[in-house]
Order: sequence, then C-alpha cells, then structure tokens
Amino acid sequence: MNELLTPVEMALADALAIKSGVSGIVLMQSAGRAVFERATGLVEAGRRVLVLCGTGNNGGDGFVAACLLREAGYGVEVALAGDPDKLKGDAGIAYQRMLESGIVPVDAFCCRPEKAGLIVDALLGAGLDRPVTGKLGALIEAVNASGVKVLAVDLPSGINGATGSAMGVAIVAQHTVTFFRKKPGHVLYPGRGHCGEVTLAQIGIDDHVLQEVRPQIVENTPALWGREFPAAAATGHKYDRGHALVVSGPPFRTGAARLSAKAALRAGAGLVTMASPPAAMAENAAHLTAVMLREMADAEGLSNILADRRFNAILAGPGGGADQAMRDTVQAMLASGRACVLDADALTAFGDNREMLFSQIRVAGGEVVLTPHGGEFSRLFGETNGDRLGAARLAAGKCGATIILKGADTVIATADGRAAINTNAPPWLATAGSGDVLAGIVCGLLAQGMNGFAAAGAAVWIHGVAAQEFGPGLIAEDIEKYMPAAFRELNSCITQL
Repeated sequence: MNELLTPVEMALADALAIKSGVSGIVLMQSAGRAVFERATGLVEAGRRVLVLCGTGNNGGDGFVAACLLREAGYGVEVALAGDPDKLKGDAGIAYQRMLESGIVPVDAFCCRPEKAGLIVDALLGAGLDRPVTGKLGALIEAVNASGVKVLAVDLPSGINGATGSAMGVAIVAQHTVTFFRKKPGHVLYPGRGHCGEVTLAQIGIDDHVLQEVRPQIVENTPALWGREFPAAAATGHKYDRGHALVVSGPPFRTGAARLSAKAALRAGAGLVTMASPPAAMAENAAHLTAVMLREMADAEGLSNILADRRFNAILAGPGGGADQAMRDTVQAMLASGRACVLDADALTAFGDNREMLFSQIRVAGGEVVLTPHGGEFSRLFGETNGDRLGAARLAAGKCGATIILKGADTVIATADGRAAINTNAPPWLATAGSGDVLAGIVCGLLAQGMNGFAAAGAAVWIHGVAAQEFGPGLIAEDIEKYMPAAFRELNSCITQL
C-alpha cells in the first residue's frame, strides 16, 4: 500500500468505485466515520468539537463526522465556510441529513476556534489549486493561532495534494485522516510538516481500481525494490558481486571519494577500487585498506582502467573539481557502457553546458544515476518552484537518467515517469559528506546488478535507516558503520514481502 495518488488519480479511484456499485454517499459515510473514530481518540467525551466545513466533498465528510460525534455525546458546532446552496451531490445529501439530526451550522467566519477542545478541518481537501486568501485565509490563521489540536480531513486545508506546497496559508494539523491511499502532499514538505500523524483509512474502495488508475508515484519502502535486492549466495565469491570504481579528487580533496568508496564496499560490492591522481596516491593509501588503489592521471587513464571489463559501476564527482578535467572524466565514464553515478562536481561541471551532459547520458550504454542536492539540481535543470516531485520527474525525462533529488523528502525519479518519495531520513542526515556516502551506496548496489531506480530507492532507504540507528550527533563517517543495522532491518522487511 505504498502507492501515492494525486488528487486527480484519487478522483478517478472514487469514480471507479462508484461505477463498480459502491454509492458515493456510502463512501462519504465511511470517510466521515473514519474521521469520527480518530476524533474520539483525541478529545475527551463531552468536550466541544468545532467542525469546519467547506462546500465540497471534504465538507461532506465533516458533516457525517459531526453527526456521529453528536450521537456519541460530544458538544458539536459545525461552522460552514460558504453558501449552503452550493452544496451538491453527496455533500448535499450529507448536509441535509445533518440538518435533520438537529445540527444547524454557523458562519465559519464568525466562529471562535480557541473555544474548542478539538477542531476538525474539513474545509478544502486535497484538490486545492489556487492560493488561500481573504476571509478563508484569516480563518485558517485563527485556527493556527488558537492553540487547539487540529484533526484534518484528507489533507490540511491550504496544502496542495499533488505537490505538498502551501497555497498561501495552510492549516497546521496535529493529526490527519486520509482515505484509500496517501497523496504526495502527505509526504512532501511543507505539506508533510502540516499533516502531523497521518491515519490511512479504508472506506470501501477495492484495490483493483489501481489497475486502471496506474499510479506512478510511490512511497519509497522495501516493497518497491526489496525483491530485487541482491542476496549473497552461500557458494558465491567476491567476483560475483561486482567491482565498483570510485574516482578520487586531487590531493587534500580526497576525503569525499573515500566516504563513497567505503560505502560502496559496505553496500555489498565484491570489490571497490579508488582511481586516484598520482599526487594523491599516498594520501589515499594512508586511509584505505579493503578499498584498492589504481593510479589515474586523467580521462585517458580512466579509459585505460576501464579496459578491464570487470569494473561494472563507476562513481565520480565527490571532491573531484568542477572543471574541464571532470567533464572529460564524465564523458569517458558514460562512453564506457558501465553503470554510472554522477554526484557533486560531476554535476556542477556541466552547469553552463547541460545539454552536453544530457546528450551523453541519452546515448550511454549503462544505467546512469544523478544525485543532486537542491543547488546542484537548480544549476542543471532550473528551480523547482515549489514542486520538487514534478521538477524531478521532468528532469529525469529530459536527460534520460534516474534522478535522486536529495532533501528531507528525497525524490527519486526515472525517465519513464515513475517516482518514489522517501520518508525515513532523520534531520541529522543534514551533515557534510552524507551525500557522498549515499552516492557510494548507489554505486555499490549498481555493481551488484540492480537497475538504476531500484538501486536509488534502496540506497536512499538504507542511508536513512543507518542514520536513524546512530541517532543525533551523526557525522558522515558514522553512516557506513551503521549500514549493517540497516541491512538487518531490510532483511526483516524482505522476508515479509
């Protein structure tokens, strides 16, 4: 159940469920009951619950929940934001039933949010596509300033369900109930920060509708790539597990590549070699043991190393310098037919000549994974403009590579439109060198034969779990050491697939 449905896809899922014989009002009643059940766990019996409702189906869910709360003995006040004459369809039916139960709504713009024991936000829902302003914006600001716990219905009002962006002003909820499947807005920031704890409720939509909806966006979990994760064979040996090559930077800038190389080895690559400038050989040798060393003066030297076909995955960029020499190195990598990971300077080097990079990626014979942070991404592809998911998918389609757009909500996107959003990264991963470790994990998994999308998803997830296992105070060197704990958790997940 890791699929993420955009608001358009969710509307299609609803329509398909109704077409199959489940009436819309039954779906709304089930949604309202799920809200009611979550609300009763958040506020003491008898307390006042303020249910803020709009004139769409989100408001209809709120009307149902309000009736159930009143039947359960809560003091319920329904505040309607909008003209009741605009209530149509299932929402209109739910509204009439609420009136018949004796609940008469008040004007939402005159209510007192601070007087409630709990606020249920059923104002706007996930389909919002324009900024919230005026009286509605002022109401949302009053709710946020009230200090009262908020339970959002489907998605906090003001959050775009497809992008997670805040459309002007948005409700900050402590709890959210959503239905059938989560949406991108639940896991992308800032929306993720507005949702609080998310409860996923099943309301009668059969999973078979997904065969027609065909969602391309998922939450990054082992369910996505776990069956493809390379398992060590009892009779295997190191040459079965691939040979990764990591390109080092010049003297005094070698540390980043060593972080990558060690992570590639820890990720399971049978062998890892560091390709080092001659002047940095001694520096690298002083720090490496299990990682081997080869001398590489320039791109021609890299091509000479790659004459050995046993090297099957290459990483360049960490500490390498954003110059012509790096561009030549990347060109040699992409022309080799090997799986390639381009990170850091290997991306920045093409900031003013991006089409050169893209054209080389499109004709590369192996998997290509790019691992930019936000600044590197903007230099290559332009600003995300509040839509990291859409920007990453567009970028992947433009260049033909798998993109790992790093951040608190890392997005992994492929050229064919698939995307995964990662949710397990702790805040202490924001430390120098952590991205170099991630790039190394990707390279190590590619060396073992994983495809680019699977290797990217697995690497990002393992990276997050290792950081969680260590805890606050993490520095980049710690991540590799805690990867075995991440693998133990992964193995436990894989056995359940």
